[in-house]
Amino acid sequence: MFYVYVLKSIKDSQLYIGSTKDLQKRFTEHNNGLVGSTRMRRPFKLIYYESYAAERDARLRESRLKLRSRAFAQLKSRIMYSLKT
Repeated sequence: MFYVYVLKSIKDSQLYIGSTKDLQKRFTEHNNGLVGSTRMRRPFKLIYYESYAAERDARLRESRLKLRSRAFAQLKSRIMYSLKT
């Protein structure tokens, strides 16, 4: 399985979107400071993820969430209570 995930920084409440094959490992990497783009914003909470059988589907979804504000706005409206935690 391949995953698209949304992390919320406990430090600054900002969101991060990513994709991976091993969600647990990647989440640990983010929180241990092993990912350069998120190192300064840790620790994180995993607030949402989607799973896909094909890596290409996951990468396409990640790209759409990052590049199309409407797609991300729709996702945020679906998970609005999770964003508040």
